[in-house]
Amino acid sequence: MNYTLYIGNKNYSTWSMRPWVVMRYFDIPFNEKLVKFDSFNDDSLFKKTMFSVSKYGTVPILIDEDLVISDSLAICEYLAEKHCDLALWPSDPQERAIARSLVAKMHSGFQAIRTYLPMNIEAEFPQIGQIILRDHLEVKKEIIFLDDLLSSLLTSKQSNCDYLFGDFSIADGFYAPLCLRLKNYHIATSPILNNYIDTICNTKGIKDWINDALQEKSFVAMDEPYRLHR
Repeated sequence: MNYTLYIGNKNYSTWSMRPWVVMRYFDIPFNEKLVKFDSFNDDSLFKKTMFSVSKYGTVPILIDEDLVISDSLAICEYLAEKHCDLALWPSDPQERAIARSLVAKMHSGFQAIRTYLPMNIEAEFPQIGQIILRDHLEVKKEIIFLDDLLSSLLTSKQSNCDYLFGDFSIADGFYAPLCLRLKNYHIATSPILNNYIDTICNTKGIKDWINDALQEKSFVAMDEPYRLHR
């Protein structure tokens, strides 16, 4: 197998992060193609590059020979089928169904958090985090829901260690960017979720992504609602 994974800036790109960390954690070899974000206009270098790879013009994109796969969830599902021996999903059918439901919620939900707490790994925004919680009740509601959702899994019989379903899975990979958001905006969470965030930040693959993001030293204005410069 000779996979190529197209991704955006590691400091900002949550969707790119998900399949990348899953592949790195499970030692699935791939070639990385990083296409830096710019204005996202149709004539921008980013769009021209990605449209040359896929009709979708977005990241992430996984290339497997002649097959082009768009979207982080579609990529992870494909990898789970191709590498069934690696248990990218929980092995128990009921846990697997719950994990897929959890990922579906992440894939389509938490719109307020996405809008007001964009991922920015190299920066810390404690004051911004508090202002957002003060001024945007919908963000606070989503964080309370998230805390309850993940904490209930981490304390249930379904989880025997530090991850959502015992061992690291696609579900943990999908929630990793959200954990980094909470950390960098200094959002207070329950002790259970706080321990999970610490675990995620020190997990193989995720730690590598964080370290790479810290070395990028780029500044993309459209992804920086709270800074004028680095």
